Amino acid sequence: MDVPSPPVADDLPPGLRFLAGGGAATRLILARDWRDHPLGPPERWPAAFKSTLSLLLNSPESMILCWEADELFFFFNETYFPLLGPRLPWAMGARMDEVWADAWQQARPIIDDAFAGNSQRFVDLPWKLDTDRGAADTWWSFSYSRVLDEHGAIVGLFIFTNETTQRVLADRALLASRAELEELNADLARQVAQRTAERDHMWNASPDLLVVVTPEGRYLAVNPAWTDILGYEAHELIGTSALALVHPDDLSATTEALVAARAGTMPTFENRFRHKAGGYRWLQWVAAPGQSDVFAIGRHVTDAKEAEQQLRKATEQLNQAQKMEAIGQLTGGVAHDFNNLLTIIRGSVELLKRPALPSDKRDRYIDAIGDTAERAAKLTGQLLAFARRQALTPELIDVGDVVGGITDMVQTLIGARVTLTVAVPDTTCLAEVDRSQFETAIVNLAINARDAMDGAGALRIVVAPVAEIPSLRGHHGMPGEFVSVSVIDDGAGIDADALPHIFEPFFTTKGVGKGTGLGLSQVIGFAKQSGGDIAVDSEPGRGTTFALYLPRVTDGRTTTDMVEDDDPADGHGACVLLIEDNDEVGRFATTALNELGYESVLATNAVTALAMLEADAARFDVVFSDVVMPGMNGVECAQRIRTHHPGLPIVLTSGYAHVLAENAQHGFELLHKPYSIEQLSRTLRRAVSRGSRWRRG
Repeated sequence: MDVPSPPVADDLPPGLRFLAGGGAATRLILARDWRDHPLGPPERWPAAFKSTLSLLLNSPESMILCWEADELFFFFNETYFPLLGPRLPWAMGARMDEVWADAWQQARPIIDDAFAGNSQRFVDLPWKLDTDRGAADTWWSFSYSRVLDEHGAIVGLFIFTNETTQRVLADRALLASRAELEELNADLARQVAQRTAERDHMWNASPDLLVVVTPEGRYLAVNPAWTDILGYEAHELIGTSALALVHPDDLSATTEALVAARAGTMPTFENRFRHKAGGYRWLQWVAAPGQSDVFAIGRHVTDAKEAEQQLRKATEQLNQAQKMEAIGQLTGGVAHDFNNLLTIIRGSVELLKRPALPSDKRDRYIDAIGDTAERAAKLTGQLLAFARRQALTPELIDVGDVVGGITDMVQTLIGARVTLTVAVPDTTCLAEVDRSQFETAIVNLAINARDAMDGAGALRIVVAPVAEIPSLRGHHGMPGEFVSVSVIDDGAGIDADALPHIFEPFFTTKGVGKGTGLGLSQVIGFAKQSGGDIAVDSEPGRGTTFALYLPRVTDGRTTTDMVEDDDPADGHGACVLLIEDNDEVGRFATTALNELGYESVLATNAVTALAMLEADAARFDVVFSDVVMPGMNGVECAQRIRTHHPGLPIVLTSGYAHVLAENAQHGFELLHKPYSIEQLSRTLRRAVSRGSRWRRG
């Protein structure tokens, strides 16, 4: 159907402007006479209903809104039109049990369950519907969620729909194709067995190529199968070279096979023989030496080769489909979480723009932006940790001391109803890891344990030296010096079917809104990137033990030489060479440096920065460079600076850099994006201080 242009607010009376942008769906609403409808004219509809309906009408996704739990008045957006078929002209505002009378028996229990508070999603649900394509068996994915008013009362139900009929039918077709291919392979195997038995009894009746080759490499005898398979009569082959019909690309391998056959060691091999009518056929050979001749049997395997190629193609297609599904799940999870965070930030920014905003509200919105930015940075860090692309800042730590140092914080997070016990060995257990990431991993494990115990129980954290990492997830064990940190709870345990998936990103067994599914992804990513691993031992009803393994440092080093953590301080006019290719980030960093009391000089690429240093390196106290830049990246630029100006301190910054993830920070100070002004000040102050000492030295 032709879709008219969506009405804009100015085209509508003031009482109906909430319908702006709804396209053909809005026109259906305006076309209906609402005077006798229980909801009354749209101008008098409740504000909550208006805002909810406006959201529905402007959504690009196929959506339904059922308003009032007792009546279930049915509203829908333009994307939903094709599903209604002949119902479309009268469905808007009608009762849902009237619109979908033919499917109401199937739909009613689901809707009642959703109104009871069990928001849920159905994937590939079979449904026989009368759509714009006529009555047909279809499959759908649905998600149901309640709409609450400002008092928490249930006023409606949102239903998101997505038809999956094509994918379900494609999956069924793929399964049928694979079954047919398996039957083809089984039939081929049966044919081979039958022909082998016939070969042992009858030379002339054998369906396989039988041949005797002389020591000089000429055909001495062939069976009738040569005529059937390759089209040659026996008299055309006797006395000719055994290599005459071999494909040029297979000559070398065939010659070696004949030599091996004379020695009695020839393995089964395949080559191509030219057919009398043209083209080549694949043959699979076995041979055995006689007194002086070689006896060989050749099986025609062209069909099997083609079947193998088809199977390989089908397997590749299946693998690609699985990869795309995994990418879709990951992308969807990231988009969902970031859209939630961006909603808070965007809304807070818009509220801050309101005139005469009270200072307490302004502070609250600013705090919301800051808190949300921290959550976004944490989410990015968890994703990079899972992908093992997080740029770590390793330092030598005593694992027992660090675990003991965060005990109070862990106890606060898990609550007073969970009894926490920490056991560390008398032996010092050193590891060279990113301290912040290690602490985050322990906190993530502790929070998961708390949730598994429903907030009450016993939690133990045990640090111990071990002599190996056991065999995990199909990988062999790894002997060596390691430190294990075990987090042990007496909670509900993990179901066997969920256990293989717990480290996948966005996989969670928690309820909606109670977890992102990234905690264990961060833990395993950190462990793998640090040279270790993580084991899990769990049974439903008997609790869970996570054991984090890290390489233990035993080379005599100590943790006494720690880098001092200076407090933020004024830059006192120190000159910073800022290398940043992004204009917006460059302007922000320049402003921030000026606010902190630094003088800054901006270079938009590494080549320009190196030229500035070549002209007058003495004017600069520190270099602050991004890592990811076109052309020469920040690490390469920093290495050149270190070579030509060894006394000049360098600080690198990046939100993500593959080269940093693989090789730490190459000996340079690293500031992770997004960074706070306090972090920027502290890092530069520390770097400038070291640079001053080096120059005085």
